[in-house]
Amino acid sequence: LSLKFGDIGNLKGLVIRFLLTTSYYQLSVQNWFSLHRLQLLYNHSIQATFNATRIHAPASYSYHCEHVSSLQRYDALLIPSSANDLSKLWEVTFTDFQIQGFNIQEGHFAYAKDCASFFSPAILMGLVMSLILLLVLAYALHMLIHLKSLDRHYECKASPDYFAQMKDSDMGDEKEPLRSSGNESYELRNQQICKIYI
Repeated sequence: LSLKFGDIGNLKGLVIRFLLTTSYYQLSVQNWFSLHRLQLLYNHSIQATFNATRIHAPASYSYHCEHVSSLQRYDALLIPSSANDLSKLWEVTFTDFQIQGFNIQEGHFAYAKDCASFFSPAILMGLVMSLILLLVLAYALHMLIHLKSLDRHYECKASPDYFAQMKDSDMGDEKEPLRSSGNESYELRNQQICKIYI
């Protein structure tokens, strides 16, 4: 598949050639096409050759990627074929790249297989944060379930006559004066007994 620029200024005579191959894969039970190599020709001579990696899609689909480039900041899907040729002097970047080599109908691209990975760094960070939040929630629920209530283990006992109806005549018996240096104090004989189990 050749892309010719025609008579556009300094690009006259520049041709970008895409070498596409198709293969049948038994696992997916269908044909797939791959971009095997990209060549830059100027005045009918090959200036640079790049091997393409991971640029493939089912033959009935097209392939789409935001950036197909030889630069590392764009994931370098195009790799110079040899260290000895002029490929290292070229920097190639296609923006909003879409290609389909086979089964083209009515001059339109078929449904596109995108190069975006399902596990991008942003998605992985979201999954990690979700996992951490779930662990914190599980720990909090575990602590709430095993939280001991004091109401279940609180027992209060008193002497039998503590709640008996008190008479005016008995009031004198309930109090016993304490001797002190001038002030008169009283101490209750019946004391409430409480037990707390934890």
